[in-house]
Amino acid sequence: MQALDLVIAAVAAASNSVNLWGALGCAVAYSASLLATLDAFADLILARGDSPAGGLTAGVGLKFASKLAAAAIAVIAAGIVLALDDNWFAFASLTIAFVVVVGIGVLVLMRHSGVFRAHMTKGEQ
Repeated sequence: MQALDLVIAAVAAASNSVNLWGALGCAVAYSASLLATLDAFADLILARGDSPAGGLTAGVGLKFASKLAAAAIAVIAAGIVLALDDNWFAFASLTIAFVVVVGIGVLVLMRHSGVFRAHMTKGEQ
């Protein structure tokens, strides 16, 4: 009977612990999504610089949107896994890091867009 009680206690303790392998997998998904997002921003900046009118071709727009969509799907799926695992520390820290770095990327993208517009306006005059 004692062995059965020990097994039951071990199973109960294991179910209350954090799944470290799941957290690691979710961290990898977050980082891959972050890199895909930043790569999409870089593609957008480079495409604007290469285009004579500053616009995007359909292919570049599709590439940009598909990278962002894939990143969003991966982050949402990883967030759901972490939330279902009750790993709130990993969920919060990875989400905050993702939002901060993507926010910085958006600021750089907006700054580059303003600089690009100012450069194009000067070139037209």
